Amino acid sequence: MSLLPPETIEFIGYVAPRHTSEIHPAEGPPIDRDYLKLLAQAHEWGGFDRVLVAFHSTTPDALLLAAQIGAVTERLGLMIAHRTGFTAPTVAARQFATLDQLTGGRVAIHVISGGDDRELAQDGDHLTKDERYARTREFLDIARLSWGAAEPFDYAGTFHRVARGFSEVKPISGIPVYFGGASPAALEVAGRHADTYALWGESQAQVRDLIGRVRAAAAPHGRELRFSLSFRPILADTEAGAWARAEAILARTRAVRAARGLGPAAAPQNEGSRRLLAAAAQGSRLDTRLYTAIAAETGAAGNSTALVGTPEQVAEALLAYHDLGVRTFLIRGFDPLEDAVQYGRELLPAFKALLAQHGRAAEAA
Repeated sequence: MSLLPPETIEFIGYVAPRHTSEIHPAEGPPIDRDYLKLLAQAHEWGGFDRVLVAFHSTTPDALLLAAQIGAVTERLGLMIAHRTGFTAPTVAARQFATLDQLTGGRVAIHVISGGDDRELAQDGDHLTKDERYARTREFLDIARLSWGAAEPFDYAGTFHRVARGFSEVKPISGIPVYFGGASPAALEVAGRHADTYALWGESQAQVRDLIGRVRAAAAPHGRELRFSLSFRPILADTEAGAWARAEAILARTRAVRAARGLGPAAAPQNEGSRRLLAAAAQGSRLDTRLYTAIAAETGAAGNSTALVGTPEQVAEALLAYHDLGVRTFLIRGFDPLEDAVQYGRELLPAFKALLAQHGRAAEAA
C-alpha cells in the first residue's frame, strides 16, 4: 500500500490480541491467537483498509502482532504503533521494510513519542516531552534515509549518530507515516515528517483549529498532509436506541472502574487528552452526535469519544468532518468484534453512499 492520494478515503480499525475494552476487563492470557485472527479477518471482510496495532509499555509487541495479522489476512493494511527511543532507528527501519516486503506492501507506521511519564518510566525512559519529540524527529530523519538512500549515509544528531548507515531491504512503495501529538514540539515534527496527522475525536471547532495549525507547521517544508480522526461509533437501529446504548456503555464503564478500585482519573499529561477533556467540559453531547461522557469518566485515556446514532446519522457526522479536510477515520467499538462487524456491514457502506451522493450534488451545483 503506497502513500494515498489526497482525496482517497481510508477506514482504519483496531485489532488487539485479546477481548478487552472499557466495558470488558481483560481476562486470561495476554494473547488469544484465535481471537486475534478472528478480529483481524472481521476487519478485512468488513472492508477496512487498515488496522491499528497499538503499543503500550506492558503489552505484547506490536510489530510481532502485526506480522501475525499479516499472515492471517490477504489485503488488510497494518498501521503499527512504534514508540521511538527503544530500538535504533536503522534497526527499526529494516524491521518495517522487511515486514512490508513480506506482506506485499501493507505496512504503515504510527509514530508515537509517549504522553505519560509514568508509563515511559516502565521502559526506562525519563526524557522530557520536548526531548522525546526531538528524538522522534531524528528517528524519522534516519528511518526515511534508510528506506530511500541508495548509498550509505552519515547522520549526526543529539540522540542518534549513524556512520555509513544503509539498508539493503527497502519498502515496496514507501511506508506511510502516521503521527499524533498536539503540543508545539509535536506540531513541529508533524510538519516535517507526517504523511497523515492523527487527531482524536474532537469537536468540529477543535478539529478545524488544529488542522489549520498543522497545515501552518507543514507549509515551511512544502508539504501537504492528510488528516485522520478517531472515534468510537455507537450504533443502533434508531437514534433513541443508540443514545440508550451510549448511556448503558457509560454505566458499564463506571461499574468496571469501580470493581477495579479505580478512583477519579488522574489529570492527563498529554495534550490530546487535555483537548478531549476540554471538549467534555462543554457538555456531554456536542455537534449533535459527539458524545464526550466516556472520555470524561476515563480521563480521556486514549481514543474515548463517540459518535452516536443510526448508521446513516453517524455517516452524516463523519461527512461533516470530511468537509473540514479529514480523509482517514479510525473507528473502534466498545464491543470490539461485534462492532467491527456492524461497522463493516452498515457504517462503511452508509458513509460511502452518502459521500458519493455528496459528490454528485457538488458536481451539479
